[in-house]
Amino acid sequence: MKNDLKNLRRSGVVSIFGPGSIVDFRSENAPVSGVAAGLDEWDRSFKPAGLNNNQKVYEERLQKKLGVHGFRLPPVSDERRDPPDMRRLVAARFPEWLQCPECDLLQPQRKWADEPGHAYRYCSACTRKSTSGKKTFVIPVRFVMACHRGHLEEFPWHFWVQHKEDCKNRNGKLYLKSEDAGLAGLILSCRECKSARSMDGIFSKKTWEKLITCSGKRPWLAGGNEACALTPLAVQRGASNIYFPVTQSALSIPPWTDRLQEALGDWWGAIVSVVPEDRASYVRMSAAGPLATVLEELGMTPEQLIEAIERRLNRYDDIKTDDLRPAEFQQFVDDPGNLRDEELEFEIRREIVPSSLAPWIGTLVRAVRLREVRALTGFTRITPPGDPDSEDVAQLSLQKKNWLPAIEVRGEGVFLALNEKTLQAWETRDEVVKRAQDCDDKYRSDWRDRYGEESDPILTITPRYMLCHTLAHALMRQLTLECGYSSASLQERIYAGEGEAKMAGVLIYTATADADGTLGGLQRQGLASRMEGILARAIGAMEWCSSDPLCITDMMGAIASYSHASCHSCVLAPETSCEAFNNYLDRALLVGTPDDPDIGFFSALLEATR
Repeated sequence: MKNDLKNLRRSGVVSIFGPGSIVDFRSENAPVSGVAAGLDEWDRSFKPAGLNNNQKVYEERLQKKLGVHGFRLPPVSDERRDPPDMRRLVAARFPEWLQCPECDLLQPQRKWADEPGHAYRYCSACTRKSTSGKKTFVIPVRFVMACHRGHLEEFPWHFWVQHKEDCKNRNGKLYLKSEDAGLAGLILSCRECKSARSMDGIFSKKTWEKLITCSGKRPWLAGGNEACALTPLAVQRGASNIYFPVTQSALSIPPWTDRLQEALGDWWGAIVSVVPEDRASYVRMSAAGPLATVLEELGMTPEQLIEAIERRLNRYDDIKTDDLRPAEFQQFVDDPGNLRDEELEFEIRREIVPSSLAPWIGTLVRAVRLREVRALTGFTRITPPGDPDSEDVAQLSLQKKNWLPAIEVRGEGVFLALNEKTLQAWETRDEVVKRAQDCDDKYRSDWRDRYGEESDPILTITPRYMLCHTLAHALMRQLTLECGYSSASLQERIYAGEGEAKMAGVLIYTATADADGTLGGLQRQGLASRMEGILARAIGAMEWCSSDPLCITDMMGAIASYSHASCHSCVLAPETSCEAFNNYLDRALLVGTPDDPDIGFFSALLEATR
């Protein structure tokens, strides 16, 4: 197909390859770099637009929190059709400056040789000299400019080289050659005026202060440039700080796990938009016509459908959008007995906590079936997202839409909540409070350096949160050994809150877009007879680290991780598994330190299992 590049996983399109991200493609072995287009292109390329498209999902609680009517799945074309569906998502070439790896020539893509229907560009001069007869493909440049508002633009090559006053090559060819190690040995030159300058210092903030202003370019949005007064920074095109997706997720829990809205589809919006007094008559009038198949699918009469719709709308007003997790936590710990939702979107099995674990564990649940919806709301550049509603979060479309991109994933897991009485006695100890306070103070100081003195951090690092987070990592490491899942297949969901929404629990689950996590291997580890040994072994493994005594004395953790005793040899997990990017960890809160073993929440459990 013309300019066809490659396929992306659906899960990637709502994370690291979302709209606004720079993606490296291949076109007949030639490197091609492009920016994934925004949501406006989804509507243009994969009609019908918006929620009229059949590739969509719903999750009521997350919809209310994000202020949308539903979510669209990353579109998938069906090439098995006759004729094949040849629609594609769009990427805009970026950067447009390309370099020949043979002759070091550097110039925009329009000045290189190309062939119709192919995305690659090549150097015609070097290709003619080639003895193999193969094309010499040019490669995207390494450096681009970005600002904290998400804007993206080309590196100012002609500005950087500093042409001599009489040079006429202000927009022409340049050369970038590596003459020595590092940026100091990477020389940019103009052969017309003989100006040359190394690339040393381009990553320093001071280099660009008062020199240039951000152009406000948004290449992922057609015609979407805007005014911006910030100073852009030079970044590497493939650096990790070029794109931080801002995502939010929710588990589907009763009473929102039925198929009512999904079955109604486009009719849902039409029905709820009718004034309440006329809603019942509207449904009755439609029951014999367009709604007949829906009623048959749901097995309802018109009166039952009216009642279900009104019940759902009344419950909608009760959703608390400031934090969705307390409702999930209460579903795990408060609902009596075993729960099997009629549509099998939320199925749990409660276990009796073994007496040997009861002093530390209050609730143990096997999550036989879970559904999670993850939505992409925007992205940031340069620094990770702080407040998801900050003006630094870049938009995915020119105008706010009534939908967002999302994926739904299904899996299984193990949930456990800590014994609240034991926890409250432990978290007020001076030594415990001090360890968490040290991390919180560093976190708040860095937050205000990034976002301003008036900005309040969205997280308070408490002993309760650090304990739950570190326990989740310890369990994930042990469960990979017990049930055979890879460490990257497991994920954590932390429930830690104080005040009215008091929580202290962890959910370890598999929820991936492929088949991993559907065979029951993880939830079976939540059986009381198994979890008794698994938890003891997980805590025991935290007592010793191959990097001790450096690790346990806080000499191994990254400064910016706001952690104490943690390193790759003991508690760090793959970043796809950790919801906090391996921050806020301290295994001493689990097992204590050599000087003060009693500060560990599970210290007595260690003694009992020796």
